[in-house]
Amino acid sequence: MTVFDAFATPAGTASPPGTQLIPGTTDGVPLRYPAVGPEWVGALCEDLREARPALADRDAVDLAAVLGRVGERFLDPSDPLRRESLELLPSTAGISPEMALAVLDGMAADWTGARLARLLEIELGEAASLDGFVRFEGRRAMARGPTLCVQVVAGSVPGVGVNALLRSLLVKGPTLLKPGRGDIVLPVLFARALGEADRALAAALAVVYWPGGSAELEDAALDRADVVTAYGSDATVHALRARSPVTARFVGYHHRVSVGVVGRDALNGAGVETTAAEVARSLALFDQRGCVSPQLVYVEEGGERSPGEFAEALAAALDALEGTLPTGPLDVAEAAALHQARGTAELTEAGGGRRILHGGSAAWTVLLESASATAVPSVGRIARVRPLAVLGSLPELLAPLSGHLQTVGVAGLGDRLEAVARGVGRMGASRVVPFTAVPFPPPWWHHDGGGPLVDLVRWVDLEAE
Repeated sequence: MTVFDAFATPAGTASPPGTQLIPGTTDGVPLRYPAVGPEWVGALCEDLREARPALADRDAVDLAAVLGRVGERFLDPSDPLRRESLELLPSTAGISPEMALAVLDGMAADWTGARLARLLEIELGEAASLDGFVRFEGRRAMARGPTLCVQVVAGSVPGVGVNALLRSLLVKGPTLLKPGRGDIVLPVLFARALGEADRALAAALAVVYWPGGSAELEDAALDRADVVTAYGSDATVHALRARSPVTARFVGYHHRVSVGVVGRDALNGAGVETTAAEVARSLALFDQRGCVSPQLVYVEEGGERSPGEFAEALAAALDALEGTLPTGPLDVAEAAALHQARGTAELTEAGGGRRILHGGSAAWTVLLESASATAVPSVGRIARVRPLAVLGSLPELLAPLSGHLQTVGVAGLGDRLEAVARGVGRMGASRVVPFTAVPFPPPWWHHDGGGPLVDLVRWVDLEAE
């Protein structure tokens, strides 16, 4: 298989002076990234900033349509862009071919022209606010996108990089995106396809990979940005925030934890197996690497079936998924961590504190533990099932996670749903949805509580005499 270049820069930008292979990729698709210094990154950023005036003059609805036409290619089975994506994703992102198909279909569903136009409408009221002043509730205002948006994206979930670059381009912000290692292919392919569809718009986008922790390269980009978005661990986001200019707007998406809640109404008859299958799929997608992937599942006591029986049904559902949505290969470190996590759980089980079910060589594991148990590192697909005696105690149980809580998947709550949502929302959750909707939020979701486009723009008010 040919080497895949992990960068896409606008036509006319100086080519990288050299390239080198990303270590550890020779068993799959070799990935080659530019061996560049801060001067080259700085010059690239200046080229992108120069694209801003022309981008500002573009019609916002037209931009969404162009971007949507590119995004829709990833959904077309006959398009070579989709076929190339599916060929490259398994080895570059460390996922199975079946997972690559599920992830691409789920992610690209939001890259269409209709979905992007709807995002503009929901977030900004009128897309025309990006083109000039419009009237809002008795006043006139205009939304102004960034002169340069620098985005540093984690590599745990393929497709997040495309979501990020779409957001900034939609608000007419020239964009430099530095993808994470596991999310290189889709943003690079999107940028190349955009160059074919609209060279002028592609002049405002560059996707360039370099190894994480390359502070000099990051600083060369950060110093020229007026909006910085960062996805990653708490430490990564903290470091980038500290090094961003005080004049730049910083949008950080740090480490998040998502959970599930299964009410007693879902524990009756055949509903248990149905709910277990939905929970299993919600945590199995992305191999549980996504910020929306549930790590804990609280199961209410008092139903026809017990939390223990639900844990067994969940184990069966995860085992069945290995046939249709197999877990991607674990590297040496991940395999060792999974072995250690299972060993710890088995020791605890021997002492009467936990019950463990797992798939042996398959990477799924279900732990039935107490409601107040301490966390276990999630490797592969680990579901920690915890009995919930009193539904109203859930916010208190989630309080230790309040700074990192994100999505809450729910089932079987009936007319108690709104009260539960209110309680977990006050604990920090930004999204409460059925398990079937957990993996793929709509483009307009309040990502970590903020607006995906609103957080990137500045508003200009016009007060008439």
